Formats: sequence, structure tokens, C-alpha cells
Amino acid sequence: MRLGSRLAGLALLSAVLCGAAVAQEEDRQEPIPFAGGQLTVTQTEEYGEKTLSFDGKALASNFVVYFDRIAKVGGTDVALFDVGDVGDGGNACGPAKVMVWKPESGDVESASIGADDCGAPPAALTDDAIYFVPWLQPGGSAQVKTWSPQQGFALAGELSYLPDPGTGWADIDPSKYDNIIDAFHNEAVYRAAQKLLGDKLGDVTTALLVGGGTENTASGIVYASGCVPHACGVSDGFMAIDAAEKKLYFAQQKDEQGAGGADAWPDLKEWPAELRDAMEKALAPPQ
Repeated sequence: MRLGSRLAGLALLSAVLCGAAVAQEEDRQEPIPFAGGQLTVTQTEEYGEKTLSFDGKALASNFVVYFDRIAKVGGTDVALFDVGDVGDGGNACGPAKVMVWKPESGDVESASIGADDCGAPPAALTDDAIYFVPWLQPGGSAQVKTWSPQQGFALAGELSYLPDPGTGWADIDPSKYDNIIDAFHNEAVYRAAQKLLGDKLGDVTTALLVGGGTENTASGIVYASGCVPHACGVSDGFMAIDAAEKKLYFAQQKDEQGAGGADAWPDLKEWPAELRDAMEKALAPPQ
């Protein structure tokens, strides 16, 4: 190796190591004054787990531990942390929420939600309790839980998915969709999907959850493909919206057979040729 190349390589390695050290330093969290003591987040190994502690007493640990805020809940100060691991329950799972508080008499306590369910639902704070409000996919329903230092966890009720009332085919605007599932907020789309898919609505929409924006066929039909979280390439989904004709089209792979082994609603013989071609390309297995 020539000296110039070797020096350049050493300089690059030095820059990389320096960048890693800076990133590690920036990731370090300062102690948080709380309840007459300190909450700390420490990491003993460079790539090991972080530990949340209060005055040396460990409360929670995982590869991700981030301070959220301190809120007054039921008259008690509660420190909120996000604790998790991108590998818990599969890639892209959200963190659990950890609540830390000190009763009027006794030691600091902690409670958590979401550690076993691929992350906690978003937290909505009120003066008396924290409400954990789940995100729902079309056709879904889920329990809403509350938590307070005085009462612990309790069931507040059940939440069901509903579209925006009174919205129709003329209101469809794909430019506002981060994912084609956003189209289900439209009441006309949602009702048409319920009629077309029946009890398959949940399965098919799940197959669209991991996806991006939409595309258009030459005639203007909007479509997109997606996959099941943590299982892309196994039962991927496809959805299309023909707003002019007020029609929907869905397809979903069977196992790993690609478009050739896909279920379709309506039957493929009723699909426009350009849309069938788009679906087959979207669901084709990688070469």
C-alpha cells in the first residue's frame, strides 16, 4: 500500500471513531432531579443495555431508555420514560411507557405498559389519569386503558374504528396519504371495502400496513402495495381506488407465492388489464 493511501485510510478511521465517540456522548442523558433524589440512565457496556435507576435502585432496563417528561397526575409528580428495543416483538416496534412516582409514604415505584405488546399506545394526559389510546386499523377495535398513581391500571372502555362521516368518492385526495390505508378515513371507501372484503377486511388491511405513497395507472386509478409488519414478502397486499367508477380492488399473497398465488377482490377477471399488470409487478417475488 502506498503511504498516501495508508495515511488517508488512517485519517478516515480516525474520523469514524471520533464520530462514534461524539454520537455516544450526545446520547448520554443527564441525571434528572426527582422526588428528592435523582433519576439516572446509565450504560456499562458500549453496546449493552441502558438502566433507569432512582438513587441507585434499578427500575427498568433495555437498549433504549429515553426521558419523556414529568407530569402531574392525580396531584402526584410522575416521570415518564420510553423504554424498549427495536427487536422486541419484531423490528419497528414502539417502546413501552414506564411511569415513575413516589407515594406520599414509601419508596419510589414504577409501572409500565406495552412491554409485551410491541409498544405502548400513545399516552394522553389529564389531571387525574393517563389514557393510553390505541391506534386502530380499519375494522378494528381495542381497549382504552388508564393509569394513575392512586388507582393503577383500569379499563376506560373500548374504541372502534370509524371513518369521517359524510365523506364520499369526490373527497378522495391521494396527495394527502402517507399510506393508502389513509383512504379508509373516507366513508365511501370504508363502506365499499367492508362490502367487498367482509370478514377479510382486517387481514387485508394488515397486509398494507408497511407501505408508502400511492401511484397511478395510465387511466388514473390510484394504487399501492404493502406488507404485514415484520413479515414482508410473505402475505403482501395490494389496494387500488378507481374514484371515477367508484370501485375498489384488493389482492393479497398466499404465503410466498407472489402474485400468481394471490387472492383477489373482486375476481381478477373483473380487473382492468393495466391494474392487473400493476398488481402482478407489485406482488412479484424478488428475483
